[in-house]
Amino acid sequence: MAFDIDMIKKVYANFGSRVDAARKIVGRPLTLSEKILYAHLWDGDPKKAFSRGTDYVDFAPDRVAMQDATAQMALLQFMQAGRPQVAVPSTVHCDHLITAKEGAAIDLPHARTESAEVFDFLSSVSNKYGIGFWKPGAGIIHQVVLENYAFPGGMMIGTDSHTVNAGGLGMVAIGVGGADACDVMAGLPWELKFPKLIGVKLTGKLNGWTAAKDIILKVAGILTVKGGTGAIVEYFGDGAVNLSCTGKGTICNMGAEIGATTSTFGYDESMERYLRATDRNEVADEANKIASYLTGDDEVYANPETYFDQVIEINLDELEPYLNGPFTPDLATPVSQMKVEAEKNGWPLKVEWGLIGSCTNSSYEDLSRAASIANQAISKGLKTKADFGINPGSEQVRYTANRDGYLKTFEDLNATIFTNACGPCIGMWDRTGAEKAEKNTIVHSFNRNFAKRADGNPNTFAFVASPEMVAAIAIAGDLGFNPLTDTLTNDKGEQVKLDPPTGHELPPKGYAVEDAGFQAPAADGSNVQVLVSPTSHRLQLLDPFTPWEGTDLKGLNLLIKAKGKCTTDHISMAGPWLKFRGHLDNISNNMLIGAVNYFNDKTDNVKNELTGEYGPVPATQRDYKAAGIGSIVVGDENYGEGSSREHAAMEPRHLGVRAVLVKSFARIHETNLKKQGMLGLTFANKDDYDKILEDDKIDILGLTEFAPDKPLTLVLHHADGTEEQFPVNHSYNAQQIEWFVAGGALNIIRRDAAAKAASL
Repeated sequence: MAFDIDMIKKVYANFGSRVDAARKIVGRPLTLSEKILYAHLWDGDPKKAFSRGTDYVDFAPDRVAMQDATAQMALLQFMQAGRPQVAVPSTVHCDHLITAKEGAAIDLPHARTESAEVFDFLSSVSNKYGIGFWKPGAGIIHQVVLENYAFPGGMMIGTDSHTVNAGGLGMVAIGVGGADACDVMAGLPWELKFPKLIGVKLTGKLNGWTAAKDIILKVAGILTVKGGTGAIVEYFGDGAVNLSCTGKGTICNMGAEIGATTSTFGYDESMERYLRATDRNEVADEANKIASYLTGDDEVYANPETYFDQVIEINLDELEPYLNGPFTPDLATPVSQMKVEAEKNGWPLKVEWGLIGSCTNSSYEDLSRAASIANQAISKGLKTKADFGINPGSEQVRYTANRDGYLKTFEDLNATIFTNACGPCIGMWDRTGAEKAEKNTIVHSFNRNFAKRADGNPNTFAFVASPEMVAAIAIAGDLGFNPLTDTLTNDKGEQVKLDPPTGHELPPKGYAVEDAGFQAPAADGSNVQVLVSPTSHRLQLLDPFTPWEGTDLKGLNLLIKAKGKCTTDHISMAGPWLKFRGHLDNISNNMLIGAVNYFNDKTDNVKNELTGEYGPVPATQRDYKAAGIGSIVVGDENYGEGSSREHAAMEPRHLGVRAVLVKSFARIHETNLKKQGMLGLTFANKDDYDKILEDDKIDILGLTEFAPDKPLTLVLHHADGTEEQFPVNHSYNAQQIEWFVAGGALNIIRRDAAAKAASL
């Protein structure tokens, strides 16, 4: 069934004319990314050419997607917006709040009981406001979106950084914070700085052990975790056409790990095949009518250097499998070199777990290729030397894979079949023995491998690979195993070699499912009650943040000077903290507990300027808040890398942090800070980071004349009585300055809704 087909037809009805108008205004052929962006301008038909990386532009996304952890805060905010129903098609997907431990048969019922209060809230609020609701066990948000909602040429935002997965079906799909989603659901424009463009030309065809995952693992090694910041990555070439639709999704999904705004592919036959296989013939028929508009112009792909800001070329005929890690997804090592690199760096070679799944690699094709390796192991007398876990991407994928015998194959190899959910990928893994913090290695097909992310153990060395490579290495139990060249000893003492994986792009007998897990909203939700208990530990209604007081900020304490990598996992951890995603005060007790203090190289240990003692970051900040003292957080490069979770911005705001000053920001986190009325600043001279001392009192001057492109001044009052000052930059435009003045973007939405109601 094609959801929202009338909306899709409306998008396509205007698409061609808007692209033609944009091509005329820009005065040259267009990339696919530009076509989609210009076709989704808030004001309709294009009237001017936008400057990449400079101009802020208002867009009109077609839909919004939210996962259960972030949906709580997004919908708590939306409830304050004064609308009876969402303005665009929107969905909620319950995939984050399910712990992986024993297997789906035990874990899913436990999650339904443990998080019943949250699931009931999300179900009822979805029912009231016209939002599609996908129940616990229905699947991972991005796989479900690809199967049901993504469409070529569309624009979608989602409250998860891996929303970008839908680029596999030719969308511009972008991860955002809940406040951005609230804006769009409330019928307001969505603002984005017009992205730069990176073109990746793929030639040749994947063969042997290489998979689509290896393409993005190599790209991550080239661009690093911040090389795609502020840019859309557009893949093209005969190698791109040769990929499956879900393979394209895998590549786009991990584009979040290079900081890219999103990634996308042009519409082709693989996308049409996938649309038809997932019962969306009508979408495929409509897309075929405007197919030439749903890919980049021929001239662009013939001379990409003329049209993209950067071009990368990869020959798939020569690509080999990669393993990326540990502790960062951009440390790319070809499998042929891993044994040497591991021995050189002291990475444990013994592999304890192999995990297949996550929103990146949990499609039917992924499971079928991994199962072909598992089946070989069984037939050749091999057993897995590592523990083995599988998370199917959706109930439709699970049901179909089970029907076709793949899950039994995994179980015959003693694999645990976890729930159709994120599980270990986001730290929702109750791993036996993790509390011992022993040094160990795991391999997985996920997207991120930051320290402590999967199991909470800082000494777990996690490596990212394709599902088929994970299967092979789990069987070998050896990180240095290269299935292209190495042999294994079977139960008869024979040396056997694994053959390259085989699989199916789509199920030969078609997809099947008994209950996909979808709940349609009430036709009229006006009488639906959304109840949040005032004594709940999981949910808390929001109070508006305080508007700016109209003066410069003076006498701020330094809360923490974060050293090195500080991702959203460091700022607001996931795992067991996910249970508090709907309760701002409770989840604020994890604020910055993973950040490394520059002055003592410890986590969750900072100096309290009121007592002179060292203690936890949240407790210290609560003392400052109680005393009416503002504070500032200082950070390093690419601060806020990783998830789209806006809690990493809301928690400091809630506890009284006034500003975050860093060498550079990850895109989503910087926007989230702005939305919550925070000051997000960058060093004009990055060396000034070294001037900030532990006992400094800090002033931020120039706010009474806060204006776009006008630097502010930071004054450091050192404990020895000396002072230093230097300029700090910001990227606020006029509208974003209004958010700061009002105390947050939601305050403006609330104000406007009240004014509208008063006028009726």
